[in-house]
Amino acid sequence: MIARLKAARHSADARMAEDVLGVMALFALLIAGLALPGMV
Repeated sequence: MIARLKAARHSADARMAEDVLGVMALFALLIAGLALPGMV
């Protein structure tokens, strides 16, 4: 049962990490899209 709880928590952590990475990637694209025209 403890192993199952650990696995469930790990998958939740992994899902949250993926969400954070996805949001960071979106912000990076947004910032790049805003910054590149200003630099050129």
